[in-house]
Amino acid sequence: MQQEEKVLAFYRRKRRMPSYSELMHLLGYRSKSAVHYAVEKLVRAGALEKDARGRLIPKNLAGLPAGKAGAPLLGIVEAGFPSPAEEELLDVMDFDEYLVPNKESTYILKVKGDSMVEAGIHPGDMVVVERRAQYKQGQIVIASVDGEYTMKYLRKKDGKYYLEPANSAYKPIYPRESFRVEAVVTAVVRKY
Repeated sequence: MQQEEKVLAFYRRKRRMPSYSELMHLLGYRSKSAVHYAVEKLVRAGALEKDARGRLIPKNLAGLPAGKAGAPLLGIVEAGFPSPAEEELLDVMDFDEYLVPNKESTYILKVKGDSMVEAGIHPGDMVVVERRAQYKQGQIVIASVDGEYTMKYLRKKDGKYYLEPANSAYKPIYPRESFRVEAVVTAVVRKY
């Protein structure tokens, strides 16, 4: 397997480019200087490029479209009154990069139940959630309350946190014994 194919296989499997240490193992080298040489060779060949911070970006690996991977961002559509359509290639959007900027602390959950429908989160939707060091009131969070997990708005009253649903048919949840915020919802994905 060629170097380019090994890097592509890693990229497809992990959804990210390998680090120099990972490249050393992946390509069977014993030193990072050998990896540096191989990377420079792939950059010169046009298979990889480096961003402003020196991180590797797939450019034209075999099996990936030239340039950025993703769908073309063609313009803006009016959701109010109709307006003349203008189609212009604005950019190429990679949904992984857009929805998951922090891959190490992000995961996806499938929604069950209707307690967040007034926030636009419906049963069957997927929510992208991120573990963070701090959470703010008003954020939609994944929390453990008295040993059970749920997704609700994080609220605070009289110095105590509670969870508020986005469906008037449900009541707020006030923890009795234990309460811990696990993650914050950063995006909702729905397929039609």
